[in-house]
Amino acid sequence: MTQSVGIKDVAREAGVSVGTVSNVINRPDSVAEATRTRVLSTIDRLGYVRSESARQLRAGRSRIIALLVLDMANPFFVDVAAGAERVARDAGLGVMLCNSAQSSDEEAEYLGLFSEQRVRGVLVTPADTSGRNLAGFRRQEIPFVTVDRVVPSAEGCSVSVDDVVGGSLAGRHLLDQGHERIVYVSGPLQLSQCQDRRTGVLRALAEAGLDEDRLTVLETRKLDVSAGRDAGARLLGMSPRPTAVFCANDLLALGVLQALFAAGVSVPDEIALVGYDDIEFASAAAVPLTSVRQPAVRMGRLAAELLIEETGPDAADHRHQRIVLQPELVVRGSSIARPAANRR
Repeated sequence: MTQSVGIKDVAREAGVSVGTVSNVINRPDSVAEATRTRVLSTIDRLGYVRSESARQLRAGRSRIIALLVLDMANPFFVDVAAGAERVARDAGLGVMLCNSAQSSDEEAEYLGLFSEQRVRGVLVTPADTSGRNLAGFRRQEIPFVTVDRVVPSAEGCSVSVDDVVGGSLAGRHLLDQGHERIVYVSGPLQLSQCQDRRTGVLRALAEAGLDEDRLTVLETRKLDVSAGRDAGARLLGMSPRPTAVFCANDLLALGVLQALFAAGVSVPDEIALVGYDDIEFASAAAVPLTSVRQPAVRMGRLAAELLIEETGPDAADHRHQRIVLQPELVVRGSSIARPAANRR
């Protein structure tokens, strides 16, 4: 087994002190150019890699931000991560991406790991809507920002989207197309996003003078394509069959679309379909999907900026903020019925 090269080995080979090697790595401008060149050449030749963990112990802080999301398979969270990663990179920091799989237990385990590793801070989309996991984590004095939702009991910054408005946009659009009964395919209703999107549809119904019973809710255990296919099968068994469906995210909507296609049901002529998030695959679906767009990249960017501000040199001046962004409806072919003459 090859022994790793240490800073003393570099100093000995370069004929300088350990302090000089340290200065070349951390304060290169303080070292004469000829000496700096010799040390860097020795580092390259020996393959020396500094110990980041040791540096963190000396500095008392990490250069790693943790990002804990509900589902790494969802392209929405990939976009959130892209926004956060760019800001972190510009600040000389790295991002560690982890997946809670919508499990409060797994979330608690990851928060414990982040505490052990003394990460610089955490960006988290909470799976535990009670806020208990975050309340316990707060005692570790590691800053965090909640992303894509607000946890009222959790003190700290948050960046989210107004999902009530988003649900209302979807509901109003379907009502404008002449649909007076809507099925809402939701994820787990303990998730605040799913609740808020349902509330938005109910608001649209109320504004149109229609009763709440015009909305039927199909709850799913997950927010993925497989759950959407299962929901699509349930839709096909409903009597009378619905003519308008709004899904809590695009993955559910794509699953519903697959089930409808497999059954020979025309979208949008027989059933209009609207998703949520406007992931990249929405516009590339067999029938381009109407969706409520969330500014995911911007959300990740703003969350990372808040976290870096809270952990930076001016942290004493930091004030917690709750930023709420606005969604927009992107209308495509899945919700606009074609004229009868153009149908096949």
